[in-house]
Amino acid sequence: MKIGIVFAGQGAQYSGMGKDLYEAFPKAKEVFDLAGDQVKEWCFNGEEETLKQTHVTQPTIYTTTMAAYEALMEQIEKEGLKDKLEVTALAGFSLGEYSALTAAGAIDEISKGIDIVTKRGTLMQQAGLDEEGNAKGGMAAGLGDRQAILEAVEEAREDGILEGVNFNSPGQTVVAGDKAALKRFRKAAKERKVKAIPLGVSTAFHSPMMVPAAEKLRDVLKAAELKVPQKKVYANITADDMMKDFDGGDVSAYLTDVLAKQAMSPVHWDDIIRRFEADGVKAIIEVGPGKTLTGLTKKTCPEIAAFNVENVETLENAIAQLKEMA
Repeated sequence: MKIGIVFAGQGAQYSGMGKDLYEAFPKAKEVFDLAGDQVKEWCFNGEEETLKQTHVTQPTIYTTTMAAYEALMEQIEKEGLKDKLEVTALAGFSLGEYSALTAAGAIDEISKGIDIVTKRGTLMQQAGLDEEGNAKGGMAAGLGDRQAILEAVEEAREDGILEGVNFNSPGQTVVAGDKAALKRFRKAAKERKVKAIPLGVSTAFHSPMMVPAAEKLRDVLKAAELKVPQKKVYANITADDMMKDFDGGDVSAYLTDVLAKQAMSPVHWDDIIRRFEADGVKAIIEVGPGKTLTGLTKKTCPEIAAFNVENVETLENAIAQLKEMA
């Protein structure tokens, strides 16, 4: 049976994430122990406001996600499902793309992945601050007709930063920009009968505001010596096989370019889910905290079974469903 695996992105964090996986699965414990005591403390006991800080959010979600992935793979093998399931492709939402690349072997050590996303989080947080250290941007979810949302973006941008950045599902498009432009967007959206919901994030991810972070991120990625993925990974910026345009040269330089662009470019998530559907995938498993991507899968391709793995209970449920379907 063909399945797809997708990995959670920023915004899914909560206090206590991964704790029961840490206690129940040795492989999950290994991942958390690699991340160190500070990350474990944030994951298991962190306060909401602390977990919202990008330099905290990224390593904690990545660590929890990789712990859940290791536990899932361990159980798939233990239950005799490995030969019955074909993972056709992987994908991750924004930050989750780093988890997908780790699962695919492009990031060849989890400790390396933790280091990359920790530095990425710091760079993105710094890029979103003004000279006084205050957040200069944010994001809002537009719920309604996509064309109407993008028209509101064009009207509200003026001389500021404002872009449609996360194309999540047919009825949900996330917009990012500076605070003044977002205020104008909410008014323009209301006039078009589009609901605009401010998101609890610290800056305008995947927008031109992230250009300084993307340029500095290149140095971090170059040093990581990224490898050729051993599984197909669908890229956020194209919704296509990330290696499609690779010409056989320096793979680390090639992936560095893809991931640096990703930090400042839109995420085409609904197209990625449709790509899984075109592959003949029967189930998409979301790995990591929360179940946002599971909900988006159901909205975009309701014929595909969708379930998440974030703790012991959801892992057991996923294994039960896979056994029944396989």
